[in-house]
Amino acid sequence: MTESKSMILGCAGKSLTREEISFYRGECPWGFILFARNVSEPEQIRDLVASMRDCIGRPDAPVFIDQEGGRVQRLRPPLAPDYPAGAALGALWRDDHDAGERAAWLLGRLHAFDLSRYDLSSDCLPVLDVPIEGASDVIGGRAYGKEPESVSRLGRAAASGLMAGGVLPVMKHIPGHGRAFADTHFELPTVDASLDTLRRHDFEPFRRLADLPAAMTAHVIFSAVDPKNPATTSGRVIEEVIRREIGFDGLLISDDTSMKALSGDFPTKAASILAAGCDLVLHCNGVFEEMAGIASRTKGLEGKALKRAERAMAVIGKRDEAKETDIREEFATYFEAVV
Repeated sequence: MTESKSMILGCAGKSLTREEISFYRGECPWGFILFARNVSEPEQIRDLVASMRDCIGRPDAPVFIDQEGGRVQRLRPPLAPDYPAGAALGALWRDDHDAGERAAWLLGRLHAFDLSRYDLSSDCLPVLDVPIEGASDVIGGRAYGKEPESVSRLGRAAASGLMAGGVLPVMKHIPGHGRAFADTHFELPTVDASLDTLRRHDFEPFRRLADLPAAMTAHVIFSAVDPKNPATTSGRVIEEVIRREIGFDGLLISDDTSMKALSGDFPTKAASILAAGCDLVLHCNGVFEEMAGIASRTKGLEGKALKRAERAMAVIGKRDEAKETDIREEFATYFEAVV
């Protein structure tokens, strides 16, 4: 078996082309990610996931998806119910802390049922960003709240629910996207807040959940730490803030390299991300030429990065004895529309 390379890749459609199969077989990405363009019906999803794993000869290769609820939810009815966004859980929490946290756990557990049904291994959740007034709506209602306490507690509950169902949670966007005044899909935002402010507000949920197994970076410049480079490609942010101050020693995945916030060609992006200290380069849009550029500068997964990946993988598949009907019925006592 070829050594896995430090990248997670998407694909263009609902089944793999011969070109993609040959490429994945030769380059051997560590994992894959699905988007709405890649899903249509249950057997198609399972077949696509199986073919991805077959390409690289790893039946346990992780396959990721963004399944938050609200507007960021790749599996839609009839594949999975429409679920409430993080802000709805936050509203419930403000009225009743215990109810909010229980609902967040139940929703995480339901996501795990849904993803496991299609042989998906990881959910890019919880969102631990803490938005401020006037910030870009790219986070908006995806956030659990506008204060670190609710975000931390609901994020913890959601991650616990996912792991109870044997699904790997990936917290995002470390060390915080809530203060960004631009959408990183299109441009690179700069945050000029002081380090003290960032510590109290933006970094705090990630610090509290630093024991989680995986995290995704923010394509955001924090001028108090590194005025030139976004967190994703900043050795200073990754080493001084994410690893040391926040204390996160789990698997660190870049946000999507096909977003416009990162400058340079794709080989340069991949090299910069790995040199800064990320463990894995993520590329989502399935554009073949871009993936080839990423692969050209991506190395084999080894050393600390490999150990972190192995620890993250250990979460996958370890399920509790919960019954799906019971979990759905209880969740319906909080959010009736998604039974």
